[in-house]
Amino acid sequence: MFGDVHAVLFDLDGTLIDSAPDLGAAADKMRTDRGLPSLPPAQYRPMAGAGARGMLGVAFNVAPDDPGYDALREEFFVNYENCMTQRTYAFEGVSDLLQALVLKGLPWGVVTNKASRFTDPLTRAMPLFASAATVISGDTTPHAKPHPEPLFEAARRLGVSAGRCVYVGDDERDIVAGLAAGMGTVAATYGYLGQQSDIGQWRAHAAIHSPLQLLNLLNCA
Repeated sequence: MFGDVHAVLFDLDGTLIDSAPDLGAAADKMRTDRGLPSLPPAQYRPMAGAGARGMLGVAFNVAPDDPGYDALREEFFVNYENCMTQRTYAFEGVSDLLQALVLKGLPWGVVTNKASRFTDPLTRAMPLFASAATVISGDTTPHAKPHPEPLFEAARRLGVSAGRCVYVGDDERDIVAGLAAGMGTVAATYGYLGQQSDIGQWRAHAAIHSPLQLLNLLNCA
């Protein structure tokens, strides 16, 4: 799956960037605004990949089908918009990884379930994404991961066959989508991993424990 790669696609949160501190802060502000005690960041971190659903679940033990959830979610979104670049940073090695891909002539892009409401300003604000050939958000196509359509759309925009792409992600949904798209799949074990941390069950073609290990898989080291 890694012998003739023409492009590399990445999930965003938990794969390229660590946004857990800002996501957790947005939810925790909702608690302190209500006079509730602040929770430690470590409680929010494992669920950062689940976005609003994960953060609100930690902060208030609520689920999407609970009464009042939609209002809480919008409040969380507003908080996050106001802080989403304050504490977010690229994982160590990501910048060097992306530079190496560019030097090798391999286009790279992002496929995330994060809505464009957040993805667009975030990627514009971080110089890291200046060399990205495409950015696909959760609402770019009618479907979000684990559906493969966002990955197909990214491949189309890059002018590359999906079967010549590799997709890297830290959530089981990433691997399911990548497999369905016929892409080489790589599990990023340094990411959030969600509640299911047995990545062996994901059936990814490979796993990496740091971003730069991807270069060895692609024979770019």
